[in-house]
Amino acid sequence: MGSNERLRAAIVQAGLTSESLGVDLGVDPKTIDRWVGTGRIPHRRSRQATAARLGKDEHYLWPDALSEARVEAASTAEVVAVHPNRGSVPPGTWESLLGDATECIDILAFAATFLHDTIADFDELVATRAKAGTRVRLLFGDPGSAAVKLRGVEEGLGDGLSARCRITWMYMKPLLGVPGIEARAHDSTLYSSIFRFDDELFANHHAFGAPANHSPVVHLHRIAGGRMFDHQMKAFERVWESAEAVTEDWVA
Repeated sequence: MGSNERLRAAIVQAGLTSESLGVDLGVDPKTIDRWVGTGRIPHRRSRQATAARLGKDEHYLWPDALSEARVEAASTAEVVAVHPNRGSVPPGTWESLLGDATECIDILAFAATFLHDTIADFDELVATRAKAGTRVRLLFGDPGSAAVKLRGVEEGLGDGLSARCRITWMYMKPLLGVPGIEARAHDSTLYSSIFRFDDELFANHHAFGAPANHSPVVHLHRIAGGRMFDHQMKAFERVWESAEAVTEDWVA
């Protein structure tokens, strides 16, 4: 059993020491040193209190503390609903989630033109959230990329998907100069489109030969210890890291 570097870093980031954290938790600082130095896993009550004090998820600090049975149960509990296709998600749901997001809005898709078609004031909603401090990351397909062209062929759209990506970027242009909003263009094969609003996430799966709006959508709510929400967000982060930053000048 090695040291717990996540816990060590979290204590430092919180501006604490073993001594000061021990005072807050009512725990001997030497015990906290053992949690850090030897990777010893404390009892659940101590884990929960420590995680709350440090502002971190318990599962993040002690990933080995949860049994597989508990992980499976938590992951299953993350599933709020399964929609047979994107059109069966009530239109008001998207607008409500956008308007209520306070921490983050993350969108990964090829075009997702339905957002502007469904929400008349999409730009205003997103800009308002960003100005209020919500982090916004927009990640759409590069119209000229190989991935977009291939997906268009697979869906039977030809150049239609590339055209829709161009339209999306034109729609998004007013948002590109707004502080708090980052945008990137990707050239990645997508197995699901991802729409994340704080702890709510919609994963719109992609099936070969079918447009995304005809494919199932899984609504997830993030729960500590669950894996499905984080699994989707890891995919988002991988695409984000490999994508190209987009500015107003990039959009034709």
